[in-house]
Order: sequence, then C-alpha cells, then structure tokens
Amino acid sequence: MNADAKKSLVLNGSAIVFVALAGAFLLDLWGRPVATVPIVPVAPDFTNTATVRLSAAELVRTGGDASGLDCYVCHEKGKTPVIHFGTNNLVILPKEHEDLVMRHGRNDRNDNCYNCHDADNLDMLKTRDGHKSKITESSRLCGSCHGPTYRDWEVGIHGRTSGFWDRQRGAMVRQDCTSCHDPHSPAFPAMKPGPRPNQLHPEKDVAENGKETH
Repeated sequence: MNADAKKSLVLNGSAIVFVALAGAFLLDLWGRPVATVPIVPVAPDFTNTATVRLSAAELVRTGGDASGLDCYVCHEKGKTPVIHFGTNNLVILPKEHEDLVMRHGRNDRNDNCYNCHDADNLDMLKTRDGHKSKITESSRLCGSCHGPTYRDWEVGIHGRTSGFWDRQRGAMVRQDCTSCHDPHSPAFPAMKPGPRPNQLHPEKDVAENGKETH
C-alpha cells in the first residue's frame, strides 16, 4: 500500500470515527448526567453582619443621636436618685425606666443600678473597685467582673471583630460587649443554627447514603 492509500485510509477512518461519536452524542448512548440539586440561598438572617444592638460607643462614633445617654437631661445634678426595692428585694424601676429588664447576674442578683452606674455622676460607670469609665467605655466595666471572657474578647476569640486583618488596608473594629449583650439583661437568647454547607456533589451523597441532602 502506497503512502497516498495509507493517508486516504487514515482520513476516511478518522471521519468514520468522528461521525460515529457525533451520532453517539446525539443519541445519548452514554446517558445524561444526574441533575444537580439547586442551591437554595442562605436566609439573610445568617448573612447579615450587623450586630444585634448598637453600643453607646458605636452610636457616638457614627454620629447618631446620643442625647439618650445624658442622664442629666432628666436627673438633677448633685442629687443621687433613690433606688427603691420591693418585698422580694428586687429593684422597683421608675416609670421612666420601666422598659428595662433587670436580669443581670446569677439569680438576677445584680439588680442595683449603682453596681455599675456611679451614684455621684450618673454619666459615668464604676467598677466594684471604684474605677470609673465613660459610658462609651462599657467593655472595661464588663471586664471588671467577667475577666476570662474579657481577655478572650481582647484577643478576638469572643465577640465580633470587623474590618481588615491587614492594617495597611484599613482599620479593624472590635465591637463592644454591649453591641451584642443588653447590659441590664446580658444573657444571649438562643439562636437558630445556620444551615450546613451545600454539597458540591449531592448525587454522590445520594449514591452512598441512599438519601438526598440539601
């Protein structure tokens, strides 16, 4: 067989193979791939990066209305408000503060306003050892009782940290304790856990476990 005949045979053979493959694809001889399960978007509740509360420090930092932080808009300077307690030894909140829920501490024992607020200067906070802080520095007050948790917060393994790891690209913001915890009722309510990550190959999970997961 000469070279031209070999060349013609190869070309014809290749053409026949390609035609056969095209026919096989058109006829779907190898079947169709398993349809992938559509990925349902995660609910916005789980992707929202906003904190559940707005701390005094964040309110001031963002230029919000901080008039509600001025105790002496209502209280008289130089006159310490008298705290009244009921027969169950729980503080009786005045009408102006009846929206507060006093559930701080084990068995709600931390219900005395002056455990945290400075009786001589209501615009200041005061720790048990007498150290005073501004209302915008409330995390320092929290740390005076919750030392281990405060140390975790300082290094970023408790609470919320936003911004940039690379400080050259931007600032890092560590949210205050009161950005998440209500200072008068700090126990965090139970939260519904977010969904697990979607399977990249759900059909494989079906084949192995006999059920489909989402």
